[in-house]
Amino acid sequence: MDSKELRKILEERLKGKNRILSYDKKQDKLRIEDNKTKKGITLSLPGILNRYENEKEKVIDEVVYYIEEAMTVMNESQTLSGKEKKIFPVIRSTSFPTETKDGKQLLYKDHTAETRVFYAVDLEQSYRLIDKAFMESENIDEQTIQEMASFNLRSLPNEMKKDVVAGNDFYFINYNDGYDASRILNQQLLDDMKEKAKGQLTVAVPHQDVLVFGDIVNDRGYDVLGQMTMHFFTNGNIPITSLPFLYGDKGLEPIFILAKNKPIDED
Repeated sequence: MDSKELRKILEERLKGKNRILSYDKKQDKLRIEDNKTKKGITLSLPGILNRYENEKEKVIDEVVYYIEEAMTVMNESQTLSGKEKKIFPVIRSTSFPTETKDGKQLLYKDHTAETRVFYAVDLEQSYRLIDKAFMESENIDEQTIQEMASFNLRSLPNEMKKDVVAGNDFYFINYNDGYDASRILNQQLLDDMKEKAKGQLTVAVPHQDVLVFGDIVNDRGYDVLGQMTMHFFTNGNIPITSLPFLYGDKGLEPIFILAKNKPIDED
């Protein structure tokens, strides 16, 4: 399948009388927008094509389902009342927009040189990022939102899958609940992993739906980590950063990894 074929399939399945579908040929992106509210979602077709090689029609069904749910949520009135336990932090790259299409400022705080923390109210099959106007209309302050999100994050499960490559241990959190990468904000989880690491603990959030810990004990481990994070970054639905982090006394430090060499600090 090529990009043109994928676009036709998605256009056929996502068309609707109240929707506008537009294609950006230069960037190979398809936008689905509500005709009345002008709210919508933009899909990067190359990323979907990469996943199609392994997942086939499953990835198309998943994308269509996500779009349908998200478009429905966008056009419903939302409230935080009764949803206090459904507020979570979400990690995004620093290139992620800090305001909505209609100019509303999203609630966020800086995290690392590569990442920012936004806040969302969970709506079961999707979620809404919280903007300042929405927060103020609900008569709730920024600190309260952040405290609720942090508390709720700590309540999420953290079971991991483990893989060993060339003597290096890699651990993966992948619940596909929208908050896998957000678990990097769980300080207790990071400290627990650091305590049990035999070598240098690394952490990676290449896309929204995975958190990767690496217990690196030799040079080969850094090579594997670099290749792994780049692969996940390229194939993820919502890419965050291809750079992994060292976790130590100074907290999280982004690193570059050169093939067959130990990491070189970004600075």
